[in-house]
Amino acid sequence: MKIKRSAGEHIFEVFNIVFMALIILVMTYPLLYTIFASMSDANRLIAHNGLLIKPLGFSLEAYKMMSKNSNIINGYMNTLFIVTAGTAVNIFLTSLGAYFMSTDGLMFKKPINIMIIVTMYFSGGIIPMYFNVISLGLENSLWAMIFPTAINTFNLIVMSSAFRSIPVSIKESAYLDGAGEMCMLFKMILPLSKATIAVMILYYGVDHWNEWFNAALFLNDRRLYPLQLILREILIQNDTSAMSQGVMMEDQFAISETIKYAVTVAATLPILCVYPFLQKYFEKGVMIGAVKG
Repeated sequence: MKIKRSAGEHIFEVFNIVFMALIILVMTYPLLYTIFASMSDANRLIAHNGLLIKPLGFSLEAYKMMSKNSNIINGYMNTLFIVTAGTAVNIFLTSLGAYFMSTDGLMFKKPINIMIIVTMYFSGGIIPMYFNVISLGLENSLWAMIFPTAINTFNLIVMSSAFRSIPVSIKESAYLDGAGEMCMLFKMILPLSKATIAVMILYYGVDHWNEWFNAALFLNDRRLYPLQLILREILIQNDTSAMSQGVMMEDQFAISETIKYAVTVAATLPILCVYPFLQKYFEKGVMIGAVKG
């Protein structure tokens, strides 16, 4: 039996659809503009004013120029290493900490949890962190991008809440079968928390992919620069000379603009490709931790 809807409900539904469509347009247009600009003819793009709804004279010259810059390739390789190794370290250490926080009856658990939570609101600052990294011998090393941010407190709390939501009966049955703490964590708890782990991979992976500040602090060798630091130099310092060599002087300014858009697309596209595969776990993984605090 269908319930007849009033005219006000129909109007409200239409308003919601229009409003959400406008929000989607506002959020996606900057990305579309960047993609269209990167595929446009450089001279026509410079002369263009207003909205851009399609490439102006389809051209991949900016991507060809970008591929000539060895720093871009090295930046990609460095970033892939940081994302892969860093996320693995993050998940491993966060799982250990979350398992501790979710286990009942441990000595000094409450004061330790309080000290962990305090780090969400207070930190030592940049200078102590810098001297700490230097004292550990991590300067000018890609590991300086991984170990100082090995555990995010918010992610630790979310994962520990997810671990608490697992029925106690499952843990008790594993203990009765002779399972130890490490066996309990890696063979029972983690397989039952796949959604939360997927969300943690997304959080940590995006953080590592976008990281540039620690690289600017700790890396001196340009061969170790991650992609985002190379992108920052191109966008802020307007340094496209390595990619526009061989181009006539009057065309260098125009091609440099499309190169900026091309590098931005190249730096953003991998995350956009990965996200749809983890999206189905996103809401479930976060909300599991909200069921039990």
